[in-house]
Amino acid sequence: MAIEFNTIQKEGLSVQIANAIRNAILEGRLAGEERLPSEADLAERFGVSRSTVREALKRLAAQNLIRSERGSSGGAFVNRMTWAEAQDNLMTTTRLLIGMNDIPLEDAIEARFALEAAALPLAAEKRTDDQLAELAREIARQRDRDTSDEDFCASDVAFHSAVARATDNPILIFQLSAAFEAMQPLMNMLVYRLRDRERIADLHQALANALAARDSAGAAQHLDALSAYTRELAAQRRKPRSA
Repeated sequence: MAIEFNTIQKEGLSVQIANAIRNAILEGRLAGEERLPSEADLAERFGVSRSTVREALKRLAAQNLIRSERGSSGGAFVNRMTWAEAQDNLMTTTRLLIGMNDIPLEDAIEARFALEAAALPLAAEKRTDDQLAELAREIARQRDRDTSDEDFCASDVAFHSAVARATDNPILIFQLSAAFEAMQPLMNMLVYRLRDRERIADLHQALANALAARDSAGAAQHLDALSAYTRELAAQRRKPRSA
């Protein structure tokens, strides 16, 4: 285990120890599933009591960075975070930031479509027939009159997440899918009474057709149209309030 130990101050010892171990994990000096030294070894290295080390490990466990296992081969181990767990954390954080900081809907719309636009060239280049079929299924779901508003919203998220997966880039898929899961439901919730579902399905169809043709410029044009329509809905939503 490679942890750089700075001088530990007397105030907030457990916090500083937890931060030192956390930084070692984030910087890759501690690998997933690696076993940490025992409490006694850590106490000796940091020059603190075992109770202080124990408090630091509790902090790390609360952050889901480590876990404790019992038995002769037990101890504290670095957790290996899955893509799904990381995406869920990012989605939750994004929702909290938007909700708690009163982010204007227009800013969320701008950010959400800017992220997807940057991914379209890769999606057009790398999309598969299975992904095109997935887009087609979601469009059919959106055109179904029996689809509830809630299910339409879920299909909207699924459609754009499929576009993200078409990039075949795990980092982009992670970032984009988390953004869609966080922001798309918020936007749909605010404008669902005003939107024309058939118009959205038509725009999705045009976007899917461009991806099928590997036409990234055309895909960008149709995504711009969808962004403009979303901003138009946001503007309509403001009108009664200003009136």
